[in-house]
Amino acid sequence: MPPAQTPALPPGTPDEQELLLRWLDFLRGAVLRKIGGISDDEARWVPAGALISLLGIVNHLTRVEWRWIDGEMRGQEVSRSEEEFRPGPELTVSVAVAAYRDRARATEAAVRAMPSLTEPSIRADGTDLRWVLLHLINETARHAGHADAVRELLDGTTGE
Repeated sequence: MPPAQTPALPPGTPDEQELLLRWLDFLRGAVLRKIGGISDDEARWVPAGALISLLGIVNHLTRVEWRWIDGEMRGQEVSRSEEEFRPGPELTVSVAVAAYRDRARATEAAVRAMPSLTEPSIRADGTDLRWVLLHLINETARHAGHADAVRELLDGTTGE
């Protein structure tokens, strides 16, 4: 299968908040491209019992953004479960992708509503919005690479 066309990197801007949001969105796109065009069964495939399925990656990243933005930054009650890495049969690709896109919109709206990147976390001392966005970029980048490996092992698809 030929590799997909490489997407353009996010454009630069002197607005640091906008730059961080653009990079986070770019990396979300990399994850979504890896789960695109496959069946629910393929999205659940795990190579030789290792790594995480593509569906688990998308579900996990959705929950990560929710925990850090709504939990850490906004003080809402959140939870973490190892089951987010192995979602049940009720979670389909279309539902997971829609939830990830909804979460992305909610994250961006919440970030834009905060007064500055130095807005402190409700729960973690010394953590501010800038730190949280950089953490989300890091987490999403790591799992985008992970998704790239899983998809290549699944069906040979490579590319960004």
